[in-house]
Amino acid sequence: MVKELVHDPIVLAQPSALATAADLQTAQDLLDTLAAHKQTCVGMAANMIGVSKRIIAFDHDGTYGLMLNPEIVKQSGEYEAEESCLSLLGGPRKTKRYQKIKVRYQTPELQIRLKTFEGWTAQIIQHEIDHCNGILI
Repeated sequence: MVKELVHDPIVLAQPSALATAADLQTAQDLLDTLAAHKQTCVGMAANMIGVSKRIIAFDHDGTYGLMLNPEIVKQSGEYEAEESCLSLLGGPRKTKRYQKIKVRYQTPELQIRLKTFEGWTAQIIQHEIDHCNGILI
């Protein structure tokens, strides 16, 4: 189900709790909401739809990825980026990102995975993990 977006920076600045099997409907709602905003958005975290759980959805070369409890375990190739956010008013803001990241996460079936991402997809994932950690650009 497509959910309304949260724009309150106080709510968005709160770190999210770990996701469990009980949060799988939230994961689906997140995917539905991201798809509904595909013209202006490439990634979302659950707190953007009002659920403070560590769940992210993101565009990965034209298909949507979904991660529960994502954590960056390795990063390399630091650079400065400019990013906007559907939840925040105003224009793009500068932030530090990494060209290559390794992420440990759980699938919707709660299986643990470790995967490396590079480039644009890596940047999107870093932005959404920041949301999970209560970090706003």
